[in-house]
Amino acid sequence: MSESTPTVVLVHGAFADASSWNGVIEQLQAQGVPVIAAANPLRGISIDSAYIAGVFNQTPGPVVAVGHSYGGAVITNAATQADNVVALVFVAAFAPEEGEALGAAEAGSKDSVLSSALVPRHYPAPDGGDPAVEFAIDPAKLRDVFAADLPAEQTALMAATQRPVAELAFSEPNGAAAWKRLPSWAVVATGDKAAGTDIVRSMAERAGAEITEVEGSHVIMISQPQAVTDVILQAVAATKQEATHVAAHQ
Repeated sequence: MSESTPTVVLVHGAFADASSWNGVIEQLQAQGVPVIAAANPLRGISIDSAYIAGVFNQTPGPVVAVGHSYGGAVITNAATQADNVVALVFVAAFAPEEGEALGAAEAGSKDSVLSSALVPRHYPAPDGGDPAVEFAIDPAKLRDVFAADLPAEQTALMAATQRPVAELAFSEPNGAAAWKRLPSWAVVATGDKAAGTDIVRSMAERAGAEITEVEGSHVIMISQPQAVTDVILQAVAATKQEATHVAAHQ
């Protein structure tokens, strides 16, 4: 890849960490594509979006922002705060509209069973007020809800190392949607019981994303890293072509 190749910034979702992208990272690096897997704080839409926007802004050159699950909502918001984001890729991800709350959107899903598997916890509020609420997935239910196409031994590790997500991630209204001005791609996992295949597909259609359906669970980037990488590379290639076209006419 040339120096004009965008940097791919991968943003993980709830109950996960940046290592969930390892398979995709290996394949992107093998193709010579610059890639960063950011640490999503999982503390709420506005907090997380501001943090990830900072990652975008401190990444040299153009950025292709890739979000998994809740990370899709984060890149939707964060990309409006960073001038160098040139494309969005949603991987089994939410692509919310301005003013929309993820909890209310997911409540309409017929495919998601996530709510029945969540366990509430409490953590000290940053302002010293009443304890805030966060959610984890019941370890006994994580494989079925989150990663049914992965080996049980692997999902047991995922259950033990999961990162809880603040309740604000589901209840806080989203800000302006970057997909209204940026080209978008989406991977829809056909067996997504967490975000819900139906909600992910409908949001991707609303965003005007180029949709690729892949058979697999919510963590499709772990179970099908090649398929996800292929879509990301489509976004990278299209972005490079556009940049070349613009440069040729300047």
